[in-house]
Amino acid sequence: MEYSIKQVSDKTELKAYVLRYYEKEGLLPFVKRSKSGTRRYSEDDLEWLGLICCLKNTGMSIKQIKDFVALCIQGNDTLKLRCEMLVQHKQSVEIQIEEMQKHLEKVSCKIDHFTAQFEKYNLESGKLPSS
Repeated sequence: MEYSIKQVSDKTELKAYVLRYYEKEGLLPFVKRSKSGTRRYSEDDLEWLGLICCLKNTGMSIKQIKDFVALCIQGNDTLKLRCEMLVQHKQSVEIQIEEMQKHLEKVSCKIDHFTAQFEKYNLESGKLPSS
């Protein structure tokens, strides 16, 4: 099945200009064109797009994604390099998750602290607890 840029935009919630930008940057090198020049996205293109969004949303730069795509285009000789690149990215994401977990714990602790203070204040001032 093939999809127009509008259909892909609707399906992925990415604006058409973002899709054109990704293609211009070489992140979507396999998108075919109709005889009239209209982009025609395949299921494989949607898979690529899913990976690009995943990598981008987990903090990989456009340049790094571009480097990854370039390795993919080179074929199976780059499988080890691609795997190493993804392992390194995964480690970076895991570090970010650990840091965010620490921040979340601190925020939760502060919520508990201020909730207890608020309840104490209500009791001392004779106010009814709010629900």
